[in-house]
Amino acid sequence: MRARGISYDTGFVYDGRTGHENFDPEVVRRELRIIRDDLHCNAVRVMGGDPERIELAAGYAADLGLEVWFSPYPLELTADEMLSLFADCAGRAERLRRRGAEVVFVTGAELSLMNKGFLPGDSVGDRVELLSRPDRVREQLGEVSARVNEFLGKAVALVRESFGGKVTYASVPLERVDWAPFDIMSMDLYRSAEIADRFAEGVHTLVAQGKPVAITEFGAAGYQGAGDRGAHGLEIVEYDKDTRAPLRLNGEYARDEAGQAAYLRELLEAFDAGGVDSTFVFTFALYDHPHRPDADPREDLDLASYGIVKVFEDRHGLAYPDMPWEPKAAFTAVADHYATEPAGPASGRHT
Repeated sequence: MRARGISYDTGFVYDGRTGHENFDPEVVRRELRIIRDDLHCNAVRVMGGDPERIELAAGYAADLGLEVWFSPYPLELTADEMLSLFADCAGRAERLRRRGAEVVFVTGAELSLMNKGFLPGDSVGDRVELLSRPDRVREQLGEVSARVNEFLGKAVALVRESFGGKVTYASVPLERVDWAPFDIMSMDLYRSAEIADRFAEGVHTLVAQGKPVAITEFGAAGYQGAGDRGAHGLEIVEYDKDTRAPLRLNGEYARDEAGQAAYLRELLEAFDAGGVDSTFVFTFALYDHPHRPDADPREDLDLASYGIVKVFEDRHGLAYPDMPWEPKAAFTAVADHYATEPAGPASGRHT
């Protein structure tokens, strides 16, 4: 793979609330150095809903010589609000690019699921629930694809007015994106039990289309059986209906960090074998899903987290005594895989 990456969450914004509440610039800088030096990444997808936070983290990443995928992530925004967010972020990404950084602009992610107006449903939960009803989804595919591509056409044109680098979009398969306006085909791609037998073939089919392919999101939660659920691992969490803040798990689950690590190893190997250009593990940390080993098992939100580190609320870890988290087995799995890839920055620049 050319770009060996991971996603970095600066805080998803929902109805004015930002998920990553204790966003400390010095911790961000330190974590990005760990991502480069210890995970052996040469690229990072900087995600979130706050343009200032994305720009701050992206600047730190660029200073470290990492290729930056500048990735605003709208949640429940209108089309006009999304376009405004993209325009703001495109200007910030261009400033970073003109400093000499290698920057790819990601024009949103999973828009049909995460925002109104593409699929039926008043909430993310309603729209994701549709995926469990294949017949209903098939009925909607043509209209969804048309709406998504119409919007993306406007968004890409707007982004390119102020951003001179490569542009992509983090899609989901049901959207059937027209990739003509984009430089890179990007997809959030999880292997669930239902598609495991044809997953590798699907990767080869993507790559065979000609443009560079990026897997912008893949991973597993840390409980037993989570890998079989693929992208639906967070569905065991009960959320506040107004703020979408995670509250507790909906039952008791067995921790399986080895399973999470194995899932990541297997998918990284499949993407390597399939000729994928860039991969971004989801994710480094989810700060709003903390590890609570001494609490009621339903309060241990880390079990549902896709983070490769488990975040503490009241202590620092042992492996990195200055950081409020501890690496999981998945951290080592990613580091070991990326360490075997050829050395050097994703862009070919040496800083």
